[in-house]
Amino acid sequence: MDICVVGTGYVGLVAGTCLADLGHMVTCVDRDEAKVALLKSGGVPIYEPGLDQLIKRNVRECRLHFTTDGPTAVAKSEVSYIAVGTPSADDGSADLSGVMAVAKMIGESLVKSCTVVIKSTVPVGTADKVRKILNETTEQAFDVVSNPEFLKEGAAIEDFLKPDRIVVGCREPGTEAIVRELYGPLLRTGKPILFMDNRSAELSKYAANAFLATKISFINELSLLCEAVGADVDSVRRGAGSDSRIGLRFFFPGVGYGGSCFPKDVKALMRTGEEAGFPLSIVDAVEQVNARQKQVLFNKVVRVFGADLSGKSFAVWGLSFKPQTDDMREAPSVVVIDALLAAGAKVVAYDPEAMEEAKHSLGERITYAESRMHALQGADALLLITEWNEFRNPDWEQVADTMPGRHIFDGRNIYDPAQLNSAGFTYHGIGRLT
Repeated sequence: MDICVVGTGYVGLVAGTCLADLGHMVTCVDRDEAKVALLKSGGVPIYEPGLDQLIKRNVRECRLHFTTDGPTAVAKSEVSYIAVGTPSADDGSADLSGVMAVAKMIGESLVKSCTVVIKSTVPVGTADKVRKILNETTEQAFDVVSNPEFLKEGAAIEDFLKPDRIVVGCREPGTEAIVRELYGPLLRTGKPILFMDNRSAELSKYAANAFLATKISFINELSLLCEAVGADVDSVRRGAGSDSRIGLRFFFPGVGYGGSCFPKDVKALMRTGEEAGFPLSIVDAVEQVNARQKQVLFNKVVRVFGADLSGKSFAVWGLSFKPQTDDMREAPSVVVIDALLAAGAKVVAYDPEAMEEAKHSLGERITYAESRMHALQGADALLLITEWNEFRNPDWEQVADTMPGRHIFDGRNIYDPAQLNSAGFTYHGIGRLT
């Protein structure tokens, strides 16, 4: 098929590249001339493992193209994807201005029938709004498909090419055949493609992310209870999560969730509930618990060093909101570092991929280290915030030789308290017995 994907952010670029890898002819559109020029030159504006090589292969084989000319790309396409961002507005709702602008451009550019696929994460009723704009701007036949993505940053290519399920909301009977052809190679494993109405498909994405966020906030709140009553959260996690109805995935305590999806989608779902006259109490609590959890590591530092951290230096390992990405959106590290700086501390941080992105939110207020060990020089304590693999098994003798301080604040519970204590460090985890 000839496909146009409007938006080369995280969702659009991954989706467009993977669709090209499935054999379709894909043109990715973005109004950012610098980004398009970068992509044409072989560069990639985001870090996602394997994406650079997948782009190069499909560009080389002439299945993947990049342009700023949206109308031309739409005019030649059988399927046009809307994959632009839907950031949170001031009231927590999803900002749909980009989606509506693209819908208008598509309607004005159509010269033949087209399937318009909304890949952006959008609230209930968005497909109806897009359909209205298309009705006002074109006489060509079309259907609007709600096809939310379920990609995890750091594993996005695997998630797209080997999905747990494909959710499709549409109205016209003939659209099902088009979508089955579009995703045909992905259906050979027997994973389900779920057809439903547009509104149910839209809500499915929010339901999935809000549930996962709930699971994270639940174990995070339990970690604080464990500290209060003298239990170990890792034991509790395994004891409860081994129940097949619960499961251990997304059931790890830490310093809170971040990224582009969970915070934004939780807020948007709360706003949808308010607009429908049905406030979502559980989702509201999830948001509150997560905000509190981002302060936990700093509060532990204060209990050790006091509220005035002037003259103290802290090493931070990990800045991105999770490993295998450079995404700093809503990253817990920013909250922790802001609190340390406000208390007078010096911060030296290292992250394998996210330091350039981190400068957009942290600027030059901190020092960016050349390596994990360089960050430890002169530090009174180490704070582990993002569990990159290279942080999991450091040489603790080398750490002791490099870092004057002896406190380890483990924001992801990846270290063995007994091992660190025997090596002469004082271990501070999240909800753990030490």
